[in-house]
Amino acid sequence: MHVRDLTQFLAELAENNNRAWFVMNKPRYDILRAEFLMLVTQLIADISQFDPAIADCNPKKALFRINRDMRFSADKRPYKTTFSAAITASGLKKPSQGGGPAYYFHIDADGMLLIAGGEYMPPSDRLRAIRQHVIDDAAGFGKMLKNRKLKESFGGLQEEGKLSRPPKGFDADSPQIEHIKLKSFIVWKESSLKKKIPADLKQEILNGCKDAQALINWLRQVKT
Repeated sequence: MHVRDLTQFLAELAENNNRAWFVMNKPRYDILRAEFLMLVTQLIADISQFDPAIADCNPKKALFRINRDMRFSADKRPYKTTFSAAITASGLKKPSQGGGPAYYFHIDADGMLLIAGGEYMPPSDRLRAIRQHVIDDAAGFGKMLKNRKLKESFGGLQEEGKLSRPPKGFDADSPQIEHIKLKSFIVWKESSLKKKIPADLKQEILNGCKDAQALINWLRQVKT
């Protein structure tokens, strides 16, 4: 994976986010996309060594399209400025498709790498089931949060979009109420890609996935 070429392409795309520029630079994109697919393929093979559940994940389906869905967005820029992938046991990457917990990473136009694990903004029925599992498996949930690798690598669950009030149907006096207010059950971290070689990139993503495994495993216990 030629990291410098990828971040340069994404930076230029961010400044020229239009179809004409993209068509002219499609050969560059195709090469970078093929390299990214190879990286994801290698990661699936490596992750499956400690998490066999994802061994059959199709690397092509794990990649997100670069085209943005503009149907319901005021932002009409046609292209994303990230290369991203979600590796799941189901092979489905989107929460709306029932993809379940995922190992996720992306590289952006600023040369930053984001590594994440868990479920981001799951659909309402799935979110309710996760919240209920927080209550039903309070001991297991607490143990997962205290997992050494998870804490050292990510700190804790992200609170983006957290509700200010308890969701309907949940007791405000519940000991787990602050976690029940979450709308995502996910961890993530960012790092700069400057001066990283391809081998470092793959290993850093792999290490992040290992560190997120405790959350992935806990979420897999949730029945929807």
